[in-house]
Amino acid sequence: MRDSNASVPLKDSSAPVLVLASASPRRRELLWQIGVPHRVAIADIDERARSGEPVGECVQRLALAKAMKVWPAELPVLGADTAVVLDGTMLGKPRDRQSALAMLARLSGRTHRVLTAVALVTGKDRQLRLSESEVQFRELSPEECERYWQSGEPLDKAGAYAIQGLAATFISRVQGSYSGVMGLPLFETAELLDSAGVARWQNAVQPVGEAARRQG
Repeated sequence: MRDSNASVPLKDSSAPVLVLASASPRRRELLWQIGVPHRVAIADIDERARSGEPVGECVQRLALAKAMKVWPAELPVLGADTAVVLDGTMLGKPRDRQSALAMLARLSGRTHRVLTAVALVTGKDRQLRLSESEVQFRELSPEECERYWQSGEPLDKAGAYAIQGLAATFISRVQGSYSGVMGLPLFETAELLDSAGVARWQNAVQPVGEAARRQG
């Protein structure tokens, strides 16, 4: 019997209703998950934090800067930025094997914060939302960290790990937004889209009512 709560597949041919100012496949996947057809425009900006800048302010500034880099556009523009924070220090994307292993060693057995900001720019206004989560890592062995590095997954990830990938086995607890840790908090994103009149759940293959009638 089909589960009435199962996700409804979407047609990839849907006309875009949004521009995503990011090349991240994870953010694209999350937008498709909530049924938002979109196109991508890569925003090439300086993502370095300013001296003394609080992390929350930094990710909000960068999310908005990414969206503004792409604006003006014929559609609303969504930008996002994510930071992994441990002991007050932002852990960016690792430069190489040594920096990745150092980050993983620091995260091992510890709880860290993940902050993701989302910005939406339209012809009328600019809006921001901030998501903050806590992630608990179990103890990691040096050998395990080395094997993880060899997988290639850590290289382009803040904090040198991907919660939705192989590193899922490192994580004992998440408090907050799983999608926010991935890089696009869907609750906050939906709030922004709704406030701007950008439709979600586009082009479901069949209406929920039809699915319920078939199950019944």
